[in-house]
Amino acid sequence: MRKILLRVAYIGTGYHGFQRQPDVPTVEEKLLDALKEAGLIEGPWDSRFQIAGRTDRGVHALGNYVTFFTEEDVRVNQINDLLPADIRVLAWASVMYPFKVRYPLERHYRYILHKDHVEKLDAMMEAAGYFRGTHEFSNFSKRSERNPVRKVNDVRVSSSGEAVVIDVYGESFLWQMVRKMVSVLLRVSGGEMSPEEVASLLDTEERIFIEPAPPGNLILMDMKYGVKIKLRHDEYAIKRFMSQLEAEFMEYRDMSMVRGAMLDAAGELKQMLPED
Repeated sequence: MRKILLRVAYIGTGYHGFQRQPDVPTVEEKLLDALKEAGLIEGPWDSRFQIAGRTDRGVHALGNYVTFFTEEDVRVNQINDLLPADIRVLAWASVMYPFKVRYPLERHYRYILHKDHVEKLDAMMEAAGYFRGTHEFSNFSKRSERNPVRKVNDVRVSSSGEAVVIDVYGESFLWQMVRKMVSVLLRVSGGEMSPEEVASLLDTEERIFIEPAPPGNLILMDMKYGVKIKLRHDEYAIKRFMSQLEAEFMEYRDMSMVRGAMLDAAGELKQMLPED
């Protein structure tokens, strides 16, 4: 009997998050079905199946992880052939029995914005610094959270071409915490808050509602563990996932061009309207 670690990537658009739920499609449900059909496990309880990250509905991943016990040989592409095209196992490793996938040393999330949504990049960069360190993040999750204290190792805001990228690093995060952090940074960018006011949202008993930023811009990039893991990345699996991403990119690009053309044409019609 071996304990197996899988690195899982997925496009979260069509799923109600990672963790399985009744009557709705989830990444975990599809993965468990594939593992059972491949003969690697009988079920989540018998195999002691565990997950590292419970990403929300619509959130994507390049580096989420799961573990399970099996007596069978792992063939990545056998599993992938049983998965939808928007979910892929990219790598696997055999790990020691005490290894706990739920407790990485660090998780890395990346949120991507178009530069048109950002007015004051320097202010966002300054505000990001207030999140670093150990704080009580009650305003950045649900009110019933039993332990809202979290340590954020780093928050980096950078620009690259048309994109503004927000990278967040920490051991663990509360529900919607990263997306609410992004929402606050956008308020700072728009001049609704000063960078210094971010500190007033942390370590406080005052409760302030923060609307989370949309989930579709968020990616769980990877996780780091305190033990050395010999992950075996599969070149064919990575290429197939890249092909799926490229196909969706081209589809969205074409859709964007069509809507741009319609927007231009609608603008021309508006100009033909009589003036009041």
